[in-house]
Amino acid sequence: MSTSQTATLDDQPAPVRARLAAAWTSFMFLYAYVDILNFFTPGVVDDILDGKVFEFDLSQTFSTAALALVAIPALMIVLSMTLPARADRITNLVVASLYVPVTVFNLAGASWLYFYGLGVVLELALLALIVRYAWTWPRTTTAPRPHRPATAL
Repeated sequence: MSTSQTATLDDQPAPVRARLAAAWTSFMFLYAYVDILNFFTPGVVDDILDGKVFEFDLSQTFSTAALALVAIPALMIVLSMTLPARADRITNLVVASLYVPVTVFNLAGASWLYFYGLGVVLELALLALIVRYAWTWPRTTTAPRPHRPATAL
């Protein structure tokens, strides 16, 4: 009779920084792919060729603003791994919170509500996860210094 032992996997928790960077990476993939897949929506490419995106005229200003909107979450990937803990926590809380209305705005005027709705729901779930990770960032406690009586001169 043989006995077999099953080894359990070592399931170490990922550091907060890695979880934040992973969530921002996932957010960026969704953000980019929703925009890319949008090109398959009837009329979108024609509108772009006519110089319009949604209600906006294509211009250097529009393209610069669009680049900034994409660059910020892209930079959050590296910032989540490199900023000091306090700055990292605050930056993630602020940026994720500011991207909630930006993300919801993407539903404005959407003709394919299932497509955009799913994209927005997934992006909002990731933003909520980022806020949760940053909000619940573990703290370390330092042992109080022992009290030393004053010495006489």
